[in-house]
Amino acid sequence: MSVKKALRIPLPKSWSQHVLSAMLHVISLAQFATVYTRSWAIDSMNGRVRLKAEKDRQGQEIALLREEIRVKDARMAQINPHRRPHFPPAERMAILELRAARGWSLEQAANTFLLTAPTVASWRKRVDEQGPHALVKLREPVNKFPDFVRYVVGRLKTLCPSMGKVKIAQTLCRAGLHLGATTVGRILKESPQPTPQEPSVAMGRVVTAKEPNHVWHVDLTTVPTGSGLWTSWLPFALPQSWP
Repeated sequence: MSVKKALRIPLPKSWSQHVLSAMLHVISLAQFATVYTRSWAIDSMNGRVRLKAEKDRQGQEIALLREEIRVKDARMAQINPHRRPHFPPAERMAILELRAARGWSLEQAANTFLLTAPTVASWRKRVDEQGPHALVKLREPVNKFPDFVRYVVGRLKTLCPSMGKVKIAQTLCRAGLHLGATTVGRILKESPQPTPQEPSVAMGRVVTAKEPNHVWHVDLTTVPTGSGLWTSWLPFALPQSWP
């Protein structure tokens, strides 16, 4: 009895020139298969199957978010630390809040956000500074006690999403802030206030000479005379009229 040999399809000669596009096609095909299978599982009558599909979706979302963060950090890591854009005061406060929520050390927080441990320690030390030049500020201005309560409840729900209104009320009670679960629920249902945008500062263009005679600098000086303004220019002078 003869054994049939496996059919071998030869690769095209130019296959190496299409590796990148082939990779994108493979990932797109895998995404289509995953979405199709997950949609079937979500509509299943079995609750455990639906729970498994939701868990799988959340796991994929976490993996994709981590990859997005890695790509963004890779770009920022290429910039000299002294030339990286500074975090606004509100984002510095957000970093300190994340550090408190995750229980990070100074080194862990610094490595996560491409900072140094002394920088994070300086923010923590000067967190209670006031005034327009404070290093750390809240995302929303808190001028009254109810504003502070809303901010605390909102940030607790953002950083600890598994906490419900009862758990948030109990946590605030342990911290000395007595709120009812109904009050917390009403605050959570309120529409968030728009975050004020700080004016961006335009960065000047930096020109660096890479070789001799690569960059030239010209300084023009206007000299007032009886006939108007004159600009020295060799071998002649260019007359200018009064504005």
